Amino acid sequence: MNYRLVVMYMEIGCFVVCVSGWILVCSTMSIEMWTWSEVYSMVLTTSQYFSNLWKDCISDSSGVSDCKVIPSLLALNWDIHMCRALIITSIIVGLFGSILVLVGMKCTKIGGSEIANAKVTFAGGMNYLLSGLCSMIAFSYYGNKVRAEFQDPNFRARKFEIGVGVYIGWGGSTLLIVGGLICSIFAWKEGCQSRSKNIRMPVYKFPDAYMASPAKKIYIPVSTALTDGGDSRKSKTSKSSSEPRSSRSSSMAINSFNAYV
Repeated sequence: MNYRLVVMYMEIGCFVVCVSGWILVCSTMSIEMWTWSEVYSMVLTTSQYFSNLWKDCISDSSGVSDCKVIPSLLALNWDIHMCRALIITSIIVGLFGSILVLVGMKCTKIGGSEIANAKVTFAGGMNYLLSGLCSMIAFSYYGNKVRAEFQDPNFRARKFEIGVGVYIGWGGSTLLIVGGLICSIFAWKEGCQSRSKNIRMPVYKFPDAYMASPAKKIYIPVSTALTDGGDSRKSKTSKSSSEPRSSRSSSMAINSFNAYV
């Protein structure tokens, strides 16, 4: 199994994990039991109070429940507004992260080159990581506030306990953080480091005036080599050098003939 196939399977796994975490965070918006408290008024009759960031509810032992939306937004404390803003930001950023990772994954083949897809996947992983951090801050702050009020002996109002919505939010935030972090690490290794490895030092090329011309090879036919006494390794340069010697010997023969006459 090559490295590309491993990265592709890892991207698919991180995408599934992050989408699951994002769905869990979105589901907490409709869950009414972020905090709950029971009141025993009679032996067979109990009342249960529960609420979330948007409304307060009450139910009795017969199963009948009634919810009331918080009437005034400006009358709420600043921490409730902060938790609302963080959770909505987490949902929006997680949606953009899903789109980016879906485009940049190797199995979809929607983007361009491998490096461009890795950069898109890295951006999607960072969006997932930011989404998980925003939701984790909101759920952790809300849960810590409920715990502090419950353990404070000077708190005179009704005391609540942490409900199932906060626990689901913690689980979804953890999945977003883990999946986004792993996806970002693999995409950063492939997109950023591979580009730095491909950058090399430029090769200096000498000008044409300083480049040596290739040596010319001279071939002698077989017939010429046979007529010259079978020496096939003679070149044209040796032939040209032997021509002055033959002319010199012929001139010396003519002079000696004239002296004899």
